[in-house]
Amino acid sequence: MNTISEVNGLPFYKPIPADITINNHQNGDKRKIFFRDVNIFDSTGADPYLGNVLIEEERIQKVGTFGFTPDEDTLVIEGYGKKTLMSGLIDSHTHLSWNNSPTLDGLTNLPIEEHVLHTANSAKTYLDCGYTMCFGAASAQPRLDLVIKQAIKSGMIPGPRTLANCQEISTTGGAIIPSITRFADGEDAMRRAVRDIISLGVDNVKLSMTGDYIHETMGSEETYYTLKETKAAVEEAHNRGKRVCAHARSAASVRLCALSGVDVIYHASFTDNETIDMLEKLKDRIFVAPAINFPWASCNGGATPYGLTPEMATKKGLTREVEVTCKVIKEMHKRGIRVLPGGDYGFAWAPHGTYAKDLAHFVNLFGYTPKETLLAATALGGDMMGHPESLGKVQPGYYADVILVDGNPLDDIELFQDTSRLHTIVINGHVHKNVMQSKDGKTYIREGVLNVRTVYSNLPKSS
Repeated sequence: MNTISEVNGLPFYKPIPADITINNHQNGDKRKIFFRDVNIFDSTGADPYLGNVLIEEERIQKVGTFGFTPDEDTLVIEGYGKKTLMSGLIDSHTHLSWNNSPTLDGLTNLPIEEHVLHTANSAKTYLDCGYTMCFGAASAQPRLDLVIKQAIKSGMIPGPRTLANCQEISTTGGAIIPSITRFADGEDAMRRAVRDIISLGVDNVKLSMTGDYIHETMGSEETYYTLKETKAAVEEAHNRGKRVCAHARSAASVRLCALSGVDVIYHASFTDNETIDMLEKLKDRIFVAPAINFPWASCNGGATPYGLTPEMATKKGLTREVEVTCKVIKEMHKRGIRVLPGGDYGFAWAPHGTYAKDLAHFVNLFGYTPKETLLAATALGGDMMGHPESLGKVQPGYYADVILVDGNPLDDIELFQDTSRLHTIVINGHVHKNVMQSKDGKTYIREGVLNVRTVYSNLPKSS
């Protein structure tokens, strides 16, 4: 029986679980992986504890203190009591096809052949950085997300488990980047646009509801949707079991999301207290992803080489937006609203490969503890992906999507920004990377492990 939300009168919506399986086992993979003497951060809320983890094929089988005798079909990975094993991370606002452009229009200026290659490389980069879950937030071309997801699922290319999106939907005059936008005005047109997108086979639908102070003339506090249009888009997507995410920076747009049943609110920069009250009543259903790194970097010199100085960012309103967003997210955190890290990577001053900056921002800007941040980046990630019973935790029965990191991330949340400290990356029981250290501190690449696809030239092999 569905529970009715007292805020918007709609049934609490549970999306149809999207197919996230990956067929990436190859000849040479060991059937079992045994992590021995590792500090386990299991994402249940417990503190890290010393123990072992056994993986068989694509699932975690045992976690804790137990005996195990490896056989010839077991890869043994030692933690020596110094390394931490945890779930892979989520990026909750992924643009696989953003091409590190210094301009908004440049996101779609690549020929489609080159754009496919760039998007595939972005997927691999996410996995290289320890991200095993990506929630698609929009694609620069209609089918780029979908094609890359299918290639990952088939084992053709390496990458994370992905929920695919299409182009954004906005109204006439409401597109921040017209070249990545489908236009719809009124309820009927909105339904047609959603149906067209869903017919491609994607998992998510994206609504672009407000401006953005990065734009010359379209401010973050402008709202371009009506309540009827928002409800029509959400109803159409939910009727077919699809998730709806929304670029919503203004208070009015966040309120429209709450009233209409939107699943994921991006940015939520200027949310007022009345709307936060609404979100608190929806906290078991709704997710918020502030995607703070892009505006923060714009205000702190990251964009200066590309013509946007901190002084210009202040004049545009970006500095005020970052300050207000920090206050808003701190209040959401206090209220127990589910806020996740990640987002808007793929611009020149927020390039692919720097995703883990969001984890530090949660601690330094929003007041989260490192533990709370990692729970949001793992366990909440499984919830957001629609598979809380299979993703985001190091527990028996969960998919074997794990990373082994050098040190204790609860002491150093920034360690994820140094990929050399990600010693092992496993997805679906398949070893993507396995750089090991012996007891004497020598670093080497374990021979015979399939899919160490990048040559880590700065890591010498032991003799």
